[in-house]
Amino acid sequence: MENLQSLPSLGAHLGLDLAAVTALTFGVFYPRHRRRELVPAYLALNVALFAVVAALARGGTGGGLALGFGLFGVLSIIRLRSDTVQHQEVAYYFTTLVLGLLCGLPGLGLGTAAALAAVLLLVMYAADHPRLYRRDRRALVTLDAVHREPAALRADLADRLGEPLGWTVREVDYVRDLMVVEVRFREPEVREPSGPATRPPRATASPARARTIAARPSRKETV
Repeated sequence: MENLQSLPSLGAHLGLDLAAVTALTFGVFYPRHRRRELVPAYLALNVALFAVVAALARGGTGGGLALGFGLFGVLSIIRLRSDTVQHQEVAYYFTTLVLGLLCGLPGLGLGTAAALAAVLLLVMYAADHPRLYRRDRRALVTLDAVHREPAALRADLADRLGEPLGWTVREVDYVRDLMVVEVRFREPEVREPSGPATRPPRATASPARARTIAARPSRKETV
């Protein structure tokens, strides 16, 4: 009977969780990054963690201990070793994890869980906004020279990419005379011309040539 009475609460928490992770995935992440392959990973991870937390927390006595071991096992098998996973995508991973935790805990009220989920969504929306540091970039550059002085390295990077904000030397090869540098730089701002675009003047025939063309009789073909 107690399990039947908790079904409406479980359904409400599940609906909150699905709404939050859908807003995060399809409202914030995908429109900005267009990583279709990460969408099912975020959704599956969130819903699976919600199911684990909800099941272990409603397991009766010893549920708290089982919940701790279960969460440790779930988090330990997550391996973020994808070839192109960026730091902001890892942040989305952990946000989906926390949303599943918040919404799956039965002892947390629905209003409190909704407020905390809204805070997480607002933080991710603002922290990953495209207008925030929109000209800052990061690149892995292989230079065809080994610079021993930081000033020479800065000048070379500024000439190739723009003014560098910082760099980290990943590899130096004296045999092939090259170095691999991870660069954080800012793209130069492209300024559009302020005045209206002017078209080149249309070529006009000189008056003497115009009179010659006008005086030339037209030919008529006879059949």
